Amino acid sequence: MLGTILQVALGGAIGASGRYLSGVAILRLFGPQVIPLGVIFVNVLGSFLMGALVTVLGQKGLTHWNALLATGVLGGFTTFSSFSLETWTLIERGDVGHAAFYVAFSVVVSLSALVFGIYTMRWVLA
Repeated sequence: MLGTILQVALGGAIGASGRYLSGVAILRLFGPQVIPLGVIFVNVLGSFLMGALVTVLGQKGLTHWNALLATGVLGGFTTFSSFSLETWTLIERGDVGHAAFYVAFSVVVSLSALVFGIYTMRWVLA
């Protein structure tokens, strides 16, 4: 159990650092935006990677890597807590239209990316 917790903790540190650096890079590329592009970026990329990862690990019998990679790295990288906070901030500012767009866009594109990741890896591994 302790070994698994350490894997999740290590992966979470890596993923959270990647999320932070991605957010900084997006901010530097696009500047401040009404819609938090950095969070959208990591949620979409992370969802694709999660779909691809779980497909590979499952088909290759490598599920022992789930704690480090899926729960740790990708769990730390793709946080919907940030998503929720940004949505609530938009609502509190009275920007309900942007908040609704942000929620709908994030969910639809992230789910699509997850499915795309699954089908891409199934095709690659076939």
